[in-house]
Amino acid sequence: MAERSALDLDALTISDRFQLFNFTRRDDHVTYLWILRALERLREVHRVQAGAEDLAATLRELAAAHDGVPALDAADLRYRLDELYADRVVHRFDDASRAGNLARYRNRQSVYQFSELGYRAYRAVEGVLSARSEDVNLSRLVFSDVLEDLRALADANRAGRAEHVYRRLSRLDSVMEDMGRRSAQFHVTLGEILRSTDASPDTFLKYKNALLVHMTEFMAELDRYQPRLERAVREVEETGLTTLLARAADTDERLFMDRDERLDDWRRRWSALRGWFTTEGGAPARAAELHAATRSATSGVIALLRQLTEARRGGVNRSTQLRHLAQWVFDTPHDGAAHALMGAAFNVRSARHLGVAHEDDEQISPNATWWDAPGVEVSVTLFRSGKAPTAGVPKPVRRNPNARAEIRRRQVADRAADRQAAARLAEEGAHDRVLDEVDTRVLLRLITRALESRAVVAGLLSSATGTDEGTLVRLVPSDTGSTVRTTRGLLHLPGMRLELAPRARLRGAAR
Repeated sequence: MAERSALDLDALTISDRFQLFNFTRRDDHVTYLWILRALERLREVHRVQAGAEDLAATLRELAAAHDGVPALDAADLRYRLDELYADRVVHRFDDASRAGNLARYRNRQSVYQFSELGYRAYRAVEGVLSARSEDVNLSRLVFSDVLEDLRALADANRAGRAEHVYRRLSRLDSVMEDMGRRSAQFHVTLGEILRSTDASPDTFLKYKNALLVHMTEFMAELDRYQPRLERAVREVEETGLTTLLARAADTDERLFMDRDERLDDWRRRWSALRGWFTTEGGAPARAAELHAATRSATSGVIALLRQLTEARRGGVNRSTQLRHLAQWVFDTPHDGAAHALMGAAFNVRSARHLGVAHEDDEQISPNATWWDAPGVEVSVTLFRSGKAPTAGVPKPVRRNPNARAEIRRRQVADRAADRQAAARLAEEGAHDRVLDEVDTRVLLRLITRALESRAVVAGLLSSATGTDEGTLVRLVPSDTGSTVRTTRGLLHLPGMRLELAPRARLRGAAR
C-alpha cells in the first residue's frame, strides 16, 4: 500500500519529503542523530513535547550508557532543533508556561516534538543503521500458518463473523507483507555475497551447508504448500468475496478514511494476497517466481563454492592478485610509473573514437546518428594503435648458432655428470655417505622409475626395479626401511630397502 501511494506522488511532494533527510547530509550528522534519539527516548515515556533543557538531560543519560554522545548545552541544542524544524523533521511550539520570569518569557521558550513524516524519516535512518545481513532468512514455516488462516477466514465468512474476518485478513496481510520483505531482503543480501569481491571466503565456506539446506528446505516447503494454498484462496472467494471485503471495511477502525476508501484498500490487499498463490491470465504466481529465484540463487551459491574451492586449490584469487598489484605499485620508482601500472591493470585509458565504413553503406541512412546506426567490427590493431591492420612482409628467420652451441655443450656436460653419478652409485651405493646434488638427482630418477613399475601381488606390493645410465635400482619390501643422506637433508624410504648395482650384477642376482 505504501509503495503504491508513493508511485502516485508528484515531483514537488517527493522533493519536500526528501528534505526530511537533510540532517543526514550535514557535517555533524551524528550529532543530529543523537538529538533525535534523545527526542525518541522522551517520546517512549509519553513526553511528546520536550524543550532544550529536557533533551540536554536525556543526552547526559545516554552518554552514561553509550560512547560518542555529544555534550551540548541548551543554546546549542536549540539552534540544532531549529534546523530540524526547518527541515520539517520536528514541530516547534512556543510554551509560555515554561517562563519563570519576565526575562525568560522575553526569550523564546520553545518545545519540540516529532512530526509524523519526520519520525518516519528518523526510523528509516535507524533501520538502515541497525540492519544486519546475518538476520536475513526465508520464512518457510509461514506457509502452514497462511493455510490455517485462509481456512479460518472461509469459515468466518460463511458464519458471518465480521470481526473474525477482519482479524484473519489483517493477520494474512501482515504475514504476506513480512514474507515479501524477508524474501526480497534475503535475495538482495545473497546477491551481494555472490557478486562482492569483499566477501570473506572463510565466512561463506563456514556457512555454505546451512545456506544450501535453508534454501532447499524452503523450496520443498513451497512446493508442498502451493497447491493447497491456491485451493484455499479459491475456497475463500467462493464464500463471497464482495461480502468478505465489505465486512472487513465495516469493522476497520481507521477514522481518517471513509468506508469507500477502506473498501478499496482491502480490495487491493486481497488482490496482492491472491497474486502470491494463484495464476491468472498466463502470469505466474509470485510464489512461483520466488521459487524460481531461489533455485537460481542456489545455482549461484554452488557456482561460487566451486570458484572458491578452485581458487584455494590454486592459491590465487582476487584478494591475492590485488595485494600483489598494490605491492608492485608501491615499489614503482615514481608517480608516473605507478599511474601507468594502475592504468594498465584496470584498463583506464583515454577515450578513443574509431570509425569504420560499413560493408554496405547504402543500407544506412546518411542522417542516422552514431547512436542509432548499427555497429561494425573493429580490429584489435585499429583499436590499440589507431592504424588499420595490414598483412605486412614476412619476417626473416633469426638464427643464433652460438647460443645453440652453448646449449648443446651444457647438455653434453650434464649427461656426462649424470653418467658419472650413476657409476658412483653403482659402485659405492647410496648409504654410508652424503650424496651431492648430481647424485641425488640421479637417485631420485631411479627411484621414480622403480616406483612406477611396482605391481600388487596377492594384495601386497612386490619388489620394484628401475634402470638409468647403466645403473639398476631395486626396492625390496623391508620392515626397517632405509634412509639416504643428501646435502639437502635426509631421504626416508619407509617399508623399502634400497639396493644399487650395475645393471648386469642385479640381473644375475635376480636369476
